[in-house]
Amino acid sequence: MIEITIPGRGELRLQHLVTDVNGTLAIDGQLIPGLAKRLGTLRDRLTIHLLTADTHGKQAQIDQQLGLTAIRVRPGDEAAQKAAYVRQLGAETVIAIGQGANDAAMLKEAALGLCVISTEGVAIETLLSADLLLPDISSALDLLEHPLRIVASLRK
Repeated sequence: MIEITIPGRGELRLQHLVTDVNGTLAIDGQLIPGLAKRLGTLRDRLTIHLLTADTHGKQAQIDQQLGLTAIRVRPGDEAAQKAAYVRQLGAETVIAIGQGANDAAMLKEAALGLCVISTEGVAIETLLSADLLLPDISSALDLLEHPLRIVASLRK
């Protein structure tokens, strides 16, 4: 668990990391180098959940690299499915990371929504649904290793 108190916002008790895969953790179906290790270091504090439409059909390979099993969202109403998954976990305990249009609702629903810039781009609605915008997934994961950075950015 990651616990932080943000002045003007309150206390966050984060237990789950819910992340999109393609565009966020992978580019063109290939896991971004170094992410398996980085995600592994978070497992002692957060339960990691992968949500994907498996755009490139390579999720089984990514699952194997990460030692996780992604939840596949069905085509159509993908944003609603991702948001429902966050609610099912208890949105107040979730950090969500994404960059595509189908990630906007889950970022808005989560206690902490992080939008990352990707070589695939960033959907404007997702950017506007996030609490923070990060230059890349590594920077987003660094925030979770150094949660006072979150406090510094979000305090009011």
